[in-house]
Amino acid sequence: MYDSRELVLARLPSGVPIRTTVHVYGEGTLVDGEKGPELDVPGDGGPVVYAQAAQHGREVNGAAVLRRLHERLTGGNSERGETEFRGTLVSVPVADPLTFDHVSYTTPESLDSINANMNRCWPGDPEGTLHERMAARLWPFASAADAVVDLHTGSPNMLTHTVYMRGDEECRELAEAFGTDLLLAEAAGDDADTEWAERNFGGKFRVAATREGIPTITPELAHSREIVEGAVETGVDGMVGVLRSEGVLAGDPASWDGTVARNHLGRVTAADSGLFRPEPDLAIGDEVADGERLGEVYDPSTFETLQVAEADRDGIVYSVARESTVTAGATLVGVAERIEE
Repeated sequence: MYDSRELVLARLPSGVPIRTTVHVYGEGTLVDGEKGPELDVPGDGGPVVYAQAAQHGREVNGAAVLRRLHERLTGGNSERGETEFRGTLVSVPVADPLTFDHVSYTTPESLDSINANMNRCWPGDPEGTLHERMAARLWPFASAADAVVDLHTGSPNMLTHTVYMRGDEECRELAEAFGTDLLLAEAAGDDADTEWAERNFGGKFRVAATREGIPTITPELAHSREIVEGAVETGVDGMVGVLRSEGVLAGDPASWDGTVARNHLGRVTAADSGLFRPEPDLAIGDEVADGERLGEVYDPSTFETLQVAEADRDGIVYSVARESTVTAGATLVGVAERIEE
């Protein structure tokens, strides 16, 4: 069974509604509620998986993943059609139409100056700012799920990976089912570093859902702003793995044998503004050692070297800044430190 309905997330000052579309596959259905469509799952309807994409509007590969998955689940792809559901999938391909229309990471200040990043204000507030209202409107679909996948995409120079809550075994199993070679474990609350508070990570969608007891992951597929077939295929395979792992589709996910590393703790940042020149042979996926030279930041006017960028730990390079003009504090290279869990 398949259904889709338009959902009004909030309204602009002119009264123009901010709309998106909710898709439901399998045992669940969409019914009319007071404020629009609501999810209805029969008592014996099996597990529910919620997936969304494009919280950040320039991250379009997640939306492409959900379109390709739609074709597969509805039989549009006759070779790989999967129509035997044992549960429900709810998907929202464009979670944030505001940033999507602006091809941006955050919304313009004139629309939401308090919560410019939608991924910092979950579970939202029905009487709050635009992004808080939008999050609150989507939250009933997410909070009804047994597992959540929040699809994101990084830059072309970021290694594809999946982030999950460190120490949460159900989140870890969900990340393994999605199947990227690299998993990044992110600590929370008192176990996290100062970046947790400074960047308001407590308002992340993944964190809010995990705190409600819902296993949640954030896959970061490669490439923003453009649809890249390899990234889409990785995302579709990952979603099918999750649906099988949760029992929504028949079959077992592929076995996982990859690397687990710590998230956000190995970022080498610019000590000053200038031009960044990474080492010519530095590439994502490389193994680097503590103290290894990664590049330099120099003054383009005087040619003076301002900083020799070095790894501060052993690990795997998962991102490299290729846009050469950098400002103080910008991330130059991300190094993921291996951990055993």
